Amino acid sequence: MTVNAQTSSREGEGIMTRLSQSFPADRAALVAFVTAGDPTPADTGAILDALVEGGADIIELGMPFTDPMADGPSIQEADIRSLAAGTKTADIFRIAAEFRERHPATPLVLMGYANPMTIRGSEWFADACVDAGVDAVICVDIPVEEDNSLGDALRAKNVAVIRLATPTTDAARLPTILNNASGFLYYVSVAGITGQQQAAQASIEEAVARLKAGTALPVAVGFGVRTPEQAAAIARVADGVVVGSAIVEIVGQYGKDSAPHVRDYVKSLSDAIRAARV
Repeated sequence: MTVNAQTSSREGEGIMTRLSQSFPADRAALVAFVTAGDPTPADTGAILDALVEGGADIIELGMPFTDPMADGPSIQEADIRSLAAGTKTADIFRIAAEFRERHPATPLVLMGYANPMTIRGSEWFADACVDAGVDAVICVDIPVEEDNSLGDALRAKNVAVIRLATPTTDAARLPTILNNASGFLYYVSVAGITGQQQAAQASIEEAVARLKAGTALPVAVGFGVRTPEQAAAIARVADGVVVGSAIVEIVGQYGKDSAPHVRDYVKSLSDAIRAARV
């Protein structure tokens, strides 16, 4: 099987990156998502700092979009708040660059949709990622078969292209998804939108085992993770736990005063994950 050689060239060559260093051998990594510009571009920096202070290992920064088809109501509402506050692509890259200055060791992943990423050209977007210190990109709505519309430009600049696997990803499809993937594999544990339900633990365990048999990339599990108990259960079998909607809801509730509440919630998740394999 050639997948492993293709999926993680930088890690496979022994070149340590911020991403590869963020998946410890003895515990799962906590991957935390927030929407850029929510509640305003000026407030996002403090919220990102709170994620790191709470113990997040990897940050996913969502690019607000008018038609976020994979996202549930919480992230849709966050996108609306962000866009209403006037958030532009330039603001997102400024937020990312300032985060990188403050947190040189914490990986930053941009997550979003094709239109904002490609409207100025894939090379422009890849260059902007490099300039802002972005480590990886997740583009929800570019299928693997159209990877060259964005992925080639990102890989040319050593920006990881993170792919999504779902409960419907079968053995025949998996090698195609893994081809030219890097960073980590994001397992979407439910067939649906973000934040609405959580998969049964047994199904997650089976899926993680199947995916890890097919790739050397770390496997992170997300969609529907809300409580420290849920995070700990996933952390016992997966390489990473992704939490998004629950954090975004805190921002929606507290607005400009979100940072301490986000920090405390993320710390509860981090503590549970760190104790999960003890």
